[in-house]
Amino acid sequence: MSERWDVIVVGGGVAGLSAALTLGRARRRVLVVDAEEPRNRFAAQVHGALGHEGTDPAELLRRGREELGTYDVTIRPGTVEQVADTEGGLTVALGGGDTVSARALIVASGLTDELPDIAGTGEQWGVGVLHCPYCHGWEVRDQRLAVLGTSPVSLHQAELVRQWSDRLTFFTAACGPLDPEIAARLRSRGVELIETPVAEILSDNGRLTGVRLTDGSQVALDAVFIAPTLRPHDEFLAALRLERAENPMGSFIAVDPTGRTSHPRVWAVGNVVNPGANVPISIGAGSMTGGVVNMALVTEDFEHAASE
Repeated sequence: MSERWDVIVVGGGVAGLSAALTLGRARRRVLVVDAEEPRNRFAAQVHGALGHEGTDPAELLRRGREELGTYDVTIRPGTVEQVADTEGGLTVALGGGDTVSARALIVASGLTDELPDIAGTGEQWGVGVLHCPYCHGWEVRDQRLAVLGTSPVSLHQAELVRQWSDRLTFFTAACGPLDPEIAARLRSRGVELIETPVAEILSDNGRLTGVRLTDGSQVALDAVFIAPTLRPHDEFLAALRLERAENPMGSFIAVDPTGRTSHPRVWAVGNVVNPGANVPISIGAGSMTGGVVNMALVTEDFEHAASE
């Protein structure tokens, strides 16, 4: 017989732990299944999170797990392989072969940033190759910055990053020929456009120093922003046939503002459904969804009691 929980949370990042905290404080029995691969593990510090400025991401999670020890919340390292409907709840097959069940599921499993196939990108990811200017822009303000075009989203990123430095280069090769009006718009604020493809990210003693182009020339830089291909960790939900939403950044599980999916017992929060959710947004979303899930179970308890 499988273990029975009120709620299973898939993912032990800030969104999942925040949801578990709210549920634990509501006297719910919660299991958090944590693959221990948070999206921001490549970054040295958390920024933009009130009260946690400059905190090591791993330290923030350690504090969160420690705080959950007060409540009926169990954190188990591992992965989820499949989720299926069962009477009055869901069964969850874990990576080690165990099966657990719950009345509700919160998916906070995050996503993977798939980087462009350019030498040196992986080594500098989270250090000199960045994604979110709200997370890391202040630290590289007024420096020699670049946006490496990877998709149409890069056009938006180029305009955004210009806010942090007037020394900005936009490598456009992967975006195709720019519309003349778009090119003129970017140049109007001093953005330099380079069409030659980037062959390599250059660094020295762990610090990004520039890029080498396919023609052999080099451009000196201090940081490069990219828009990675996003792969949400939601494949284990395939059997539930959840509705999906398409946007310029990819295909994600469709959710309402509270995180509820098309399945009445499944919610999803954090980067698995919102790739733009940074640490504070994910914490808030997890807290809200935890409260919504608790209320759904409260309602179910009263409906069951009233029908007897």
